[in-house]
Amino acid sequence: MIPVNWPFDPRRSPIFYGWVVWLFSTAGFLFSIPGQTMGMAVFTDTFIEVLDLSRTQVSMAYLVGTVASSLFLTRAGRWYDRFGGRVMIAGSAAALGLMVLLISGVDVLSAVLGGSTFVTFALLLIAFFGVRFFGQGVLTSCSRNVLLMWFVKRRGLVSGIRSVFVSFGFAIAPLAIALLISSLGWRGALWFMGLTVGLVFAALALVFIRDNPASCGLQADGGDPADHSSLLLEAPSKTIDEARRSPIFWIYALSLGMHALFGTALTFHVVAVFAESGLSAETAFGYFLPAAVFSTASNLIASSFVDRRTLKPFLVVMLSALSFGAVGLINLEQTWGYWVLAGGFGVGGGLWGVVSNLAFIRFFGPLHLGAVSGFNASISVFASAIGPAAFSLAVDHLGSYNAAAQICLCMLLALLAAALIVRQREVLNIAL
Repeated sequence: MIPVNWPFDPRRSPIFYGWVVWLFSTAGFLFSIPGQTMGMAVFTDTFIEVLDLSRTQVSMAYLVGTVASSLFLTRAGRWYDRFGGRVMIAGSAAALGLMVLLISGVDVLSAVLGGSTFVTFALLLIAFFGVRFFGQGVLTSCSRNVLLMWFVKRRGLVSGIRSVFVSFGFAIAPLAIALLISSLGWRGALWFMGLTVGLVFAALALVFIRDNPASCGLQADGGDPADHSSLLLEAPSKTIDEARRSPIFWIYALSLGMHALFGTALTFHVVAVFAESGLSAETAFGYFLPAAVFSTASNLIASSFVDRRTLKPFLVVMLSALSFGAVGLINLEQTWGYWVLAGGFGVGGGLWGVVSNLAFIRFFGPLHLGAVSGFNASISVFASAIGPAAFSLAVDHLGSYNAAAQICLCMLLALLAAALIVRQREVLNIAL
Protein backbone atom coordinates (compact mmCIF):
# COMPACT_ATOMS: atom_id res chain seq x y z
CA MET A 1 0.00 0.00 0.00
CA ILE A 2 1.10 3.56 -0.72
CA PRO A 3 1.16 5.86 2.33
CA VAL A 4 -1.22 8.75 1.75
CA ASN A 5 0.63 11.99 0.94
CA TRP A 6 4.04 10.37 1.01
CA PRO A 7 5.29 12.23 -0.90
CA PHE A 8 1.70 12.54 -2.09
CA ASP A 9 -1.15 10.20 -2.89
CA PRO A 10 -1.20 9.40 -6.65
CA ARG A 11 -4.93 8.66 -6.40
CA ARG A 12 -5.70 12.33 -5.81
CA SER A 13 -4.28 13.34 -9.18
CA PRO A 14 -3.75 10.29 -11.39
CA ILE A 15 -3.04 12.17 -14.62
CA PHE A 16 -0.49 14.38 -12.86
CA TYR A 17 1.20 11.35 -11.37
CA GLY A 18 1.47 9.80 -14.82
CA TRP A 19 3.51 12.83 -15.83
CA VAL A 20 5.64 12.43 -12.67
CA VAL A 21 6.53 8.97 -13.98
CA TRP A 22 7.20 10.59 -17.38
CA LEU A 23 9.64 12.98 -15.68
CA PHE A 24 11.56 10.15 -14.05
CA SER A 25 11.48 8.09 -17.24
CA THR A 26 13.08 11.00 -19.09
CA ALA A 27 15.57 11.56 -16.28
CA GLY A 28 16.47 7.87 -16.37
CA PHE A 29 17.58 8.22 -19.99
CA LEU A 30 19.56 11.37 -19.24
CA PHE A 31 21.24 9.93 -16.15
CA SER A 32 22.30 6.93 -18.25
CA ILE A 33 24.68 9.21 -20.18
CA PRO A 34 27.78 7.94 -18.26
CA GLY A 35 26.94 4.54 -19.77
CA GLN A 36 26.44 5.86 -23.30
CA THR A 37 29.16 6.20 -25.94
CA MET A 38 29.12 9.99 -25.87
CA GLY A 39 29.49 9.94 -22.08
CA MET A 40 32.70 7.92 -22.03
CA ALA A 41 34.15 9.21 -25.31
CA VAL A 42 34.98 12.56 -23.68
CA PHE A 43 37.35 10.77 -21.30
CA THR A 44 39.12 8.61 -23.90
CA ASP A 45 42.27 10.73 -24.24
CA THR A 46 42.48 11.09 -20.46
CA PHE A 47 42.27 7.31 -19.98
CA ILE A 48 45.04 6.82 -22.55
CA GLU A 49 47.31 9.27 -20.73
CA VAL A 50 46.55 8.40 -17.12
CA LEU A 51 46.31 4.62 -17.48
CA ASP A 52 49.25 4.37 -19.90
CA LEU A 53 47.21 2.35 -22.38
CA SER A 54 47.15 2.69 -26.15
CA ARG A 55 44.09 3.93 -27.99
CA THR A 56 43.58 0.43 -29.34
CA GLN A 57 43.69 -1.08 -25.85
CA VAL A 58 41.13 1.42 -24.53
CA SER A 59 38.92 0.80 -27.56
CA MET A 60 39.16 -2.96 -27.16
CA ALA A 61 38.26 -2.73 -23.46
CA TYR A 62 35.21 -0.71 -24.43
CA LEU A 63 34.27 -3.12 -27.23
CA VAL A 64 34.63 -6.28 -25.12
CA GLY A 65 32.85 -4.68 -22.17
CA THR A 66 29.95 -3.62 -24.38
CA VAL A 67 29.60 -7.01 -26.09
CA ALA A 68 29.75 -8.80 -22.73
CA SER A 69 27.08 -6.50 -21.29
CA SER A 70 24.73 -7.30 -24.16
CA LEU A 71 24.77 -10.98 -23.21
CA PHE A 72 23.09 -10.30 -19.85
CA LEU A 73 20.36 -7.86 -20.85
CA THR A 74 17.69 -10.51 -21.42
CA ARG A 75 18.16 -11.71 -17.84
CA ALA A 76 17.99 -8.12 -16.63
CA GLY A 77 14.69 -7.83 -18.48
CA ARG A 78 13.38 -10.80 -16.50
CA TRP A 79 14.43 -8.99 -13.33
CA TYR A 80 12.26 -6.07 -14.46
CA ASP A 81 9.27 -8.38 -14.89
CA ARG A 82 9.87 -9.79 -11.41
CA PHE A 83 10.81 -6.72 -9.36
CA GLY A 84 9.19 -3.86 -11.31
CA GLY A 85 10.43 -0.55 -12.63
CA ARG A 86 10.76 1.21 -9.27
CA VAL A 87 13.33 -1.22 -7.84
CA MET A 88 15.11 -1.76 -11.14
CA ILE A 89 15.52 1.91 -12.00
CA ALA A 90 16.74 2.80 -8.51
CA GLY A 91 19.01 -0.25 -8.36
CA SER A 92 20.53 0.18 -11.81
CA ALA A 93 21.12 3.89 -11.13
CA ALA A 94 22.93 3.06 -7.88
CA ALA A 95 25.01 0.38 -9.63
CA LEU A 96 25.83 2.73 -12.51
CA GLY A 97 27.06 5.29 -10.00
CA LEU A 98 29.34 2.69 -8.42
CA MET A 99 30.74 1.71 -11.82
CA VAL A 100 31.49 5.34 -12.68
CA LEU A 101 33.32 5.69 -9.36
CA LEU A 102 35.23 2.51 -10.20
CA ILE A 103 36.39 4.05 -13.48
CA SER A 104 37.62 7.10 -11.59
CA GLY A 105 39.85 4.87 -9.46
CA VAL A 106 41.16 2.39 -12.03
CA ASP A 107 44.63 3.93 -11.93
CA VAL A 108 44.76 3.75 -8.12
CA LEU A 109 43.47 0.17 -7.96
CA SER A 110 45.87 -0.90 -10.69
CA ALA A 111 48.82 0.54 -8.75
CA VAL A 112 47.72 -1.37 -5.63
CA LEU A 113 47.48 -4.61 -7.64
CA GLY A 114 50.89 -4.25 -9.25
CA GLY A 115 50.31 -1.72 -12.01
CA SER A 116 50.81 -4.05 -14.96
CA THR A 117 49.19 -3.29 -18.30
CA PHE A 118 47.13 -6.49 -18.05
CA VAL A 119 45.70 -5.52 -14.64
CA THR A 120 44.89 -1.99 -15.82
CA PHE A 121 43.22 -3.30 -18.97
CA ALA A 122 41.18 -5.87 -16.98
CA LEU A 123 39.98 -3.27 -14.47
CA LEU A 124 38.99 -0.86 -17.23
CA LEU A 125 37.16 -3.64 -19.08
CA ILE A 126 35.18 -4.53 -15.93
CA ALA A 127 34.30 -0.88 -15.39
CA PHE A 128 33.21 -0.45 -19.01
CA PHE A 129 31.11 -3.60 -18.73
CA GLY A 130 29.41 -2.11 -15.67
CA VAL A 131 28.61 1.30 -17.10
CA ARG A 132 27.36 -0.18 -20.38
CA PHE A 133 25.25 -2.86 -18.70
CA PHE A 134 23.67 -0.68 -16.01
CA GLY A 135 23.61 2.54 -18.07
CA GLN A 136 22.87 1.98 -21.74
CA GLY A 137 21.28 -1.40 -21.02
CA VAL A 138 19.25 -1.69 -17.82
CA LEU A 139 18.56 1.93 -16.87
CA THR A 140 17.39 3.00 -20.32
CA SER A 141 15.26 -0.13 -20.89
CA CYS A 142 13.58 0.11 -17.50
CA SER A 143 12.98 3.84 -17.90
CA ARG A 144 11.32 3.17 -21.26
CA ASN A 145 9.19 0.30 -19.97
CA VAL A 146 7.83 1.96 -16.84
CA LEU A 147 6.38 4.85 -18.85
CA LEU A 148 4.58 2.43 -21.18
CA MET A 149 2.65 1.09 -18.19
CA TRP A 150 1.24 4.49 -17.24
CA PHE A 151 0.02 5.51 -20.71
CA VAL A 152 -1.82 3.42 -23.29
CA LYS A 153 -3.91 5.72 -25.47
CA ARG A 154 -1.15 8.30 -25.66
CA ARG A 155 1.94 6.10 -25.46
CA GLY A 156 3.34 7.33 -28.73
CA LEU A 157 2.80 10.99 -27.91
CA VAL A 158 4.33 10.95 -24.42
CA SER A 159 7.24 8.81 -25.64
CA GLY A 160 7.83 11.27 -28.48
CA ILE A 161 7.87 14.25 -26.13
CA ARG A 162 10.38 12.41 -23.96
CA SER A 163 12.54 11.71 -27.01
CA VAL A 164 12.87 15.44 -27.74
CA PHE A 165 14.29 16.13 -24.28
CA VAL A 166 16.50 13.05 -24.37
CA SER A 167 17.88 13.92 -27.82
CA PHE A 168 18.67 17.45 -26.68
CA GLY A 169 20.33 16.13 -23.51
CA PHE A 170 22.43 13.65 -25.45
CA ALA A 171 23.43 16.37 -27.92
CA ILE A 172 24.79 18.71 -25.25
CA ALA A 173 26.20 15.94 -23.01
CA PRO A 174 29.76 15.99 -24.44
CA LEU A 175 29.98 19.76 -23.98
CA ALA A 176 28.53 19.59 -20.46
CA ILE A 177 30.96 16.83 -19.46
CA ALA A 178 33.85 18.79 -20.96
CA LEU A 179 32.86 21.77 -18.82
CA LEU A 180 32.73 19.52 -15.75
CA ILE A 181 36.23 18.27 -16.52
CA SER A 182 37.54 21.82 -16.91
CA SER A 183 35.99 22.80 -13.57
CA LEU A 184 36.54 19.67 -11.45
CA GLY A 185 39.21 17.73 -13.31
CA TRP A 186 38.59 14.36 -14.95
CA ARG A 187 38.36 12.47 -11.65
CA GLY A 188 36.15 15.09 -10.05
CA ALA A 189 33.83 15.03 -13.07
CA LEU A 190 33.44 11.25 -12.74
CA TRP A 191 32.81 11.57 -9.00
CA PHE A 192 30.15 14.20 -9.63
CA MET A 193 28.37 12.08 -12.22
CA GLY A 194 28.68 8.90 -10.18
CA LEU A 195 27.32 10.41 -6.97
CA THR A 196 24.54 12.28 -8.77
CA VAL A 197 23.15 9.23 -10.53
CA GLY A 198 24.08 6.71 -7.84
CA LEU A 199 22.75 8.59 -4.81
CA VAL A 200 20.50 11.50 -5.75
CA PHE A 201 18.62 10.06 -8.72
CA ALA A 202 18.46 6.53 -7.26
CA ALA A 203 16.94 7.83 -4.00
CA LEU A 204 14.39 10.06 -5.75
CA ALA A 205 13.40 7.24 -8.10
CA LEU A 206 12.80 4.91 -5.17
CA VAL A 207 10.54 7.48 -3.51
CA PHE A 208 8.52 8.71 -6.48
CA ILE A 209 8.29 5.94 -9.09
CA ARG A 210 5.51 3.36 -8.95
CA ASP A 211 5.58 0.28 -11.16
CA ASN A 212 2.17 0.69 -12.78
CA PRO A 213 -1.24 2.32 -12.21
CA ALA A 214 -2.74 -0.89 -10.79
CA SER A 215 -0.32 -0.75 -7.85
CA CYS A 216 -1.93 2.58 -6.94
CA GLY A 217 -5.53 1.55 -7.60
CA LEU A 218 -5.53 3.47 -10.90
CA GLN A 219 -5.78 2.90 -14.63
CA ALA A 220 -3.45 4.03 -17.38
CA ASP A 221 -4.03 7.54 -18.78
CA GLY A 222 -5.73 8.56 -15.52
CA GLY A 223 -8.81 6.42 -16.13
CA ASP A 224 -11.39 5.76 -13.42
CA PRO A 225 -11.10 2.15 -12.13
CA ALA A 226 -14.82 2.17 -11.32
CA ASP A 227 -15.72 2.99 -14.92
CA HIS A 228 -15.51 -0.34 -16.72
CA SER A 229 -16.21 1.34 -20.06
CA SER A 230 -12.83 3.05 -19.81
CA LEU A 231 -10.89 -0.22 -19.63
CA LEU A 232 -8.07 -0.24 -22.16
CA LEU A 233 -7.14 -3.23 -24.28
CA GLU A 234 -3.61 -4.60 -24.43
CA ALA A 235 -2.12 -7.18 -26.76
CA PRO A 236 -2.15 -10.72 -25.32
CA SER A 237 1.06 -11.13 -23.32
CA LYS A 238 3.60 -13.56 -24.75
CA THR A 239 6.68 -15.02 -23.13
CA ILE A 240 10.18 -14.43 -24.39
CA ASP A 241 10.20 -17.92 -25.93
CA GLU A 242 6.98 -17.19 -27.83
CA ALA A 243 8.41 -13.86 -28.99
CA ARG A 244 11.55 -15.55 -30.28
CA ARG A 245 9.41 -17.83 -32.44
CA SER A 246 7.58 -14.86 -33.96
CA PRO A 247 8.86 -13.45 -37.28
CA ILE A 248 7.45 -10.07 -36.21
CA PHE A 249 9.86 -9.92 -33.27
CA TRP A 250 12.85 -10.57 -35.52
CA ILE A 251 11.79 -8.05 -38.15
CA TYR A 252 11.56 -5.29 -35.54
CA ALA A 253 14.58 -6.37 -33.46
CA LEU A 254 16.88 -6.73 -36.46
CA SER A 255 15.65 -3.43 -37.95
CA LEU A 256 16.37 -1.61 -34.69
CA GLY A 257 19.70 -3.42 -34.41
CA MET A 258 20.62 -2.45 -37.97
CA HIS A 259 20.07 1.19 -37.09
CA ALA A 260 22.31 0.76 -34.03
CA LEU A 261 25.07 -0.90 -36.06
CA PHE A 262 25.03 1.53 -38.98
CA GLY A 263 24.47 4.67 -36.92
CA THR A 264 27.17 3.88 -34.36
CA ALA A 265 29.66 2.95 -37.08
CA LEU A 266 29.05 6.21 -38.94
CA THR A 267 29.35 8.27 -35.76
CA PHE A 268 32.55 6.50 -34.71
CA HIS A 269 34.25 6.86 -38.11
CA VAL A 270 32.55 10.06 -39.28
CA VAL A 271 35.74 12.05 -39.94
CA ALA A 272 37.37 9.19 -41.86
CA VAL A 273 34.18 8.45 -43.81
CA PHE A 274 33.88 12.06 -44.95
CA ALA A 275 37.61 12.27 -45.67
CA GLU A 276 37.28 9.28 -48.01
CA SER A 277 34.93 11.43 -50.09
CA GLY A 278 37.28 14.42 -49.96
CA LEU A 279 35.33 16.32 -47.29
CA SER A 280 36.78 18.10 -44.25
CA ALA A 281 36.38 17.27 -40.56
CA GLU A 282 34.33 20.45 -40.14
CA THR A 283 31.89 19.19 -42.77
CA ALA A 284 31.78 15.82 -41.04
CA PHE A 285 30.88 17.27 -37.65
CA GLY A 286 28.49 19.71 -39.30
CA TYR A 287 26.46 16.76 -40.61
CA PHE A 288 25.02 16.11 -37.14
CA LEU A 289 23.08 19.39 -37.00
CA PRO A 290 20.79 18.89 -40.04
CA ALA A 291 20.47 15.21 -39.12
CA ALA A 292 19.28 16.22 -35.63
CA VAL A 293 16.76 18.66 -37.12
CA PHE A 294 15.35 15.95 -39.40
CA SER A 295 15.31 13.48 -36.51
CA THR A 296 13.49 15.76 -34.07
CA ALA A 297 10.93 16.90 -36.64
CA SER A 298 10.15 13.37 -37.83
CA ASN A 299 9.90 12.08 -34.27
CA LEU A 300 7.44 14.78 -33.23
CA ILE A 301 5.30 14.40 -36.36
CA ALA A 302 5.19 10.61 -36.10
CA SER A 303 4.55 10.64 -32.34
CA SER A 304 1.58 12.96 -32.78
CA PHE A 305 -0.45 10.37 -34.67
CA VAL A 306 1.20 6.96 -34.06
CA ASP A 307 -1.34 6.25 -31.31
CA ARG A 308 -4.05 6.15 -34.00
CA ARG A 309 -2.10 4.04 -36.51
CA THR A 310 -0.48 0.65 -36.74
CA LEU A 311 3.31 0.49 -36.53
CA LYS A 312 3.96 -1.19 -39.88
CA PRO A 313 3.97 2.04 -41.95
CA PHE A 314 6.40 3.63 -39.48
CA LEU A 315 8.74 0.65 -39.70
CA VAL A 316 8.57 0.73 -43.51
CA VAL A 317 9.31 4.46 -43.64
CA MET A 318 12.14 4.05 -41.11
CA LEU A 319 13.83 1.34 -43.18
CA SER A 320 13.24 3.28 -46.40
CA ALA A 321 14.77 6.42 -44.89
CA LEU A 322 17.82 4.51 -43.63
CA SER A 323 18.20 2.96 -47.09
CA PHE A 324 18.14 6.41 -48.67
CA GLY A 325 20.70 7.49 -46.09
CA ALA A 326 22.94 4.61 -47.14
CA VAL A 327 22.62 5.71 -50.78
CA GLY A 328 23.62 9.21 -49.70
CA LEU A 329 26.65 7.85 -47.86
CA ILE A 330 27.73 5.85 -50.90
CA ASN A 331 27.51 9.06 -53.00
CA LEU A 332 28.82 11.42 -50.34
CA GLU A 333 31.18 13.17 -52.75
CA GLN A 334 28.09 14.61 -54.43
CA THR A 335 26.28 17.55 -52.80
CA TRP A 336 22.98 15.72 -52.98
CA GLY A 337 24.59 12.73 -51.24
CA TYR A 338 25.32 14.82 -48.15
CA TRP A 339 21.70 15.94 -47.84
CA VAL A 340 20.27 12.50 -48.61
CA LEU A 341 22.52 11.09 -45.86
CA ALA A 342 21.44 13.75 -43.35
CA GLY A 343 17.76 13.46 -44.26
CA GLY A 344 17.70 9.68 -44.46
CA PHE A 345 19.55 9.00 -41.24
CA GLY A 346 17.77 11.88 -39.50
CA VAL A 347 14.27 10.68 -40.41
CA GLY A 348 15.28 7.07 -39.81
CA GLY A 349 16.62 7.95 -36.37
CA GLY A 350 13.49 9.88 -35.46
CA LEU A 351 11.24 6.99 -36.45
CA TRP A 352 13.59 4.56 -34.70
CA GLY A 353 12.61 6.27 -31.45
CA VAL A 354 8.90 5.79 -32.20
CA VAL A 355 9.21 2.16 -33.27
CA SER A 356 11.54 1.11 -30.44
CA ASN A 357 9.24 2.60 -27.82
CA LEU A 358 6.06 0.87 -28.96
CA ALA A 359 6.83 -2.28 -30.94
CA PHE A 360 7.23 -4.89 -28.24
CA ILE A 361 4.40 -3.88 -25.92
CA ARG A 362 2.02 -3.60 -28.89
CA PHE A 363 2.80 -7.04 -30.25
CA PHE A 364 3.76 -9.02 -27.14
CA GLY A 365 1.83 -7.34 -24.30
CA PRO A 366 2.93 -5.94 -20.93
CA LEU A 367 3.32 -9.03 -18.72
CA HIS A 368 6.74 -10.14 -20.05
CA LEU A 369 7.77 -6.79 -21.50
CA GLY A 370 11.02 -6.70 -19.55
CA ALA A 371 12.29 -10.00 -20.93
CA VAL A 372 11.15 -9.32 -24.50
CA SER A 373 12.50 -5.77 -24.63
CA GLY A 374 15.65 -6.89 -22.80
CA PHE A 375 16.37 -9.45 -25.50
CA ASN A 376 15.87 -6.75 -28.12
CA ALA A 377 18.20 -4.45 -26.16
CA SER A 378 20.87 -7.15 -26.12
CA ILE A 379 20.68 -7.37 -29.92
CA SER A 380 20.92 -3.60 -30.37
CA VAL A 381 23.76 -3.16 -27.86
CA PHE A 382 25.68 -6.01 -29.49
CA ALA A 383 25.10 -4.46 -32.92
CA SER A 384 26.27 -1.05 -31.72
CA ALA A 385 29.42 -2.65 -30.35
CA ILE A 386 30.43 -4.45 -33.55
CA GLY A 387 29.42 -1.67 -35.96
CA PRO A 388 32.64 0.39 -35.73
CA ALA A 389 34.79 -2.74 -35.91
CA ALA A 390 32.85 -4.02 -38.92
CA PHE A 391 33.45 -0.77 -40.80
CA SER A 392 37.16 -0.90 -39.94
CA LEU A 393 37.38 -4.46 -41.25
CA ALA A 394 35.62 -3.36 -44.45
CA VAL A 395 38.31 -0.75 -45.01
CA ASP A 396 41.08 -3.26 -44.30
CA HIS A 397 39.74 -6.06 -46.50
CA LEU A 398 37.44 -4.36 -49.04
CA GLY A 399 39.27 -1.08 -49.43
CA SER A 400 36.69 1.54 -48.42
CA TYR A 401 33.85 2.57 -46.14
CA ASN A 402 31.66 2.61 -49.23
CA ALA A 403 31.86 -1.17 -49.35
CA ALA A 404 30.54 -1.37 -45.79
CA ALA A 405 27.72 1.05 -46.65
CA GLN A 406 26.78 -1.06 -49.67
CA ILE A 407 26.55 -4.19 -47.49
CA CYS A 408 24.40 -2.30 -44.97
CA LEU A 409 22.16 -1.10 -47.82
CA CYS A 410 21.57 -4.69 -48.94
CA MET A 411 20.67 -5.70 -45.39
CA LEU A 412 18.28 -2.75 -45.03
CA LEU A 413 16.55 -3.60 -48.31
CA ALA A 414 16.13 -7.23 -47.20
CA LEU A 415 14.55 -6.07 -43.92
CA LEU A 416 12.32 -3.65 -45.83
CA ALA A 417 11.06 -6.47 -48.05
CA ALA A 418 10.32 -8.60 -44.97
CA ALA A 419 8.51 -5.71 -43.27
CA LEU A 420 6.29 -5.27 -46.34
CA ILE A 421 5.51 -8.97 -46.73
CA VAL A 422 4.92 -10.21 -43.18
CA ARG A 423 1.42 -9.59 -41.83
CA GLN A 424 1.22 -7.64 -38.56
CA ARG A 425 -1.75 -7.44 -36.20
CA GLU A 426 -2.02 -4.89 -33.40
CA VAL A 427 -4.46 -3.87 -30.68
CA LEU A 428 -5.10 -0.12 -30.81
CA ASN A 429 -6.72 2.08 -28.16
CA ILE A 430 -7.64 5.16 -30.14
CA ALA A 431 -6.98 8.40 -28.22
CA LEU A 432 -9.91 10.77 -28.47
